[in-house]
Amino acid sequence: MTTTACFIIVSRNDIPIYEAEVGSAAKREDAAQLPQFILQAALDIVQDLAWTTSAMFLKAIDKFNDLVVSVYVTADRTRFMLLLDSRSDDGIKSFFQEVHELYIKSLLNPLYLPGSRITS
Repeated sequence: MTTTACFIIVSRNDIPIYEAEVGSAAKREDAAQLPQFILQAALDIVQDLAWTTSAMFLKAIDKFNDLVVSVYVTADRTRFMLLLDSRSDDGIKSFFQEVHELYIKSLLNPLYLPGSRITS
């Protein structure tokens, strides 16, 4: 079974500051931007849910065919969004917590301008 994943960090201003795709599934040329499209479409759902709950990990908020969108919202309303074709809430939550720690470390870097692209 091949696992396809797309991860994106979206700033509070709805600007993607980091994007990564992992997976070995064969891609069609006309579906190259499909993961980004699905994640951008889920931003509206995240916007509504973020104000109704105090939880940071919003679990699976949207589904497209066999792909599931999971979201983690930080205190400053930065969204970590993960698109996966398999689902394991415990593993996803620990992944988001580790990414959150790394994100905080990058914010504490005096050379990083908050809201700019993360290149590493």
